[in-house]
Amino acid sequence: MSGIALATVGDNCIDRYLALNRSTVGGNAVNVAVHLAAAGLTVGYFGAVGADRDGERVLAALRENGVDTGGARIRPGITAYTDIAVDEAGERIIAFEDFGACAGYRPSPAEIDELRALDHVHIGWLDDGGALKDALAAAGTSVSQDLSVSQAPDHRRSEGLAIAFISAGPSIEEGRRLLAEALAGGARTAVVTCGALGSLAGNGVERAQAGVAPVDVVDTLGAGDTFIAGFIAAQVAGKSLQESLEAGREAAAATCRHPGGFPQTPVELT
Repeated sequence: MSGIALATVGDNCIDRYLALNRSTVGGNAVNVAVHLAAAGLTVGYFGAVGADRDGERVLAALRENGVDTGGARIRPGITAYTDIAVDEAGERIIAFEDFGACAGYRPSPAEIDELRALDHVHIGWLDDGGALKDALAAAGTSVSQDLSVSQAPDHRRSEGLAIAFISAGPSIEEGRRLLAEALAGGARTAVVTCGALGSLAGNGVERAQAGVAPVDVVDTLGAGDTFIAGFIAAQVAGKSLQESLEAGREAAAATCRHPGGFPQTPVELT
């Protein structure tokens, strides 16, 4: 793992589109890692897959997209998967999730030491009750987390985060409330996405707001993760909150133009 500057930690999965009989590689931590690498950053992935073909597929996808997988671990159980269905209104819904080898995964003490030394760490779905976030924050490491997928006892607990990401419903008013809550809870910067109404960000000094980019949508799966990666990459580059929101917006729009959370060839379900 020598030479990496950023890392993502947590979930991976195989997203299974039941109606289309196809699947893609995904998961918050995987999607963010791939898009950070696409932005030219040196990034590693820490997480767990099963000793199966799906696990090999996840790791291969990461490597093919320039992500270091030296922190990935093979654990007992299957590789996680998510079944995606469509409801009567035509909306995409999660029909079933099996977290497989991701459940119970936690970085080792040696891995935590390695993560502490990095420029930035993003945490996705991680079944550790917030322990890694607390350890990294205590060491002064810049860390972000998608609190809307967090498994911490209080999934809105933003204390110690350099960037807290939160997904809200299509309501700017609700977004502002969640933004204020995250900042009051200790996040240095908070970012709230409000679906088709755009996004908000604040850091206690400045506030910013951006709409969504017009796009002919093919698939929205992973667009939120791509937004996170675009925002982080812009912040690492020293961009303003407004510029970072706009970078996230453009990245998310690009993801909506193809199947899955990053460009890949879907595989038929068997």
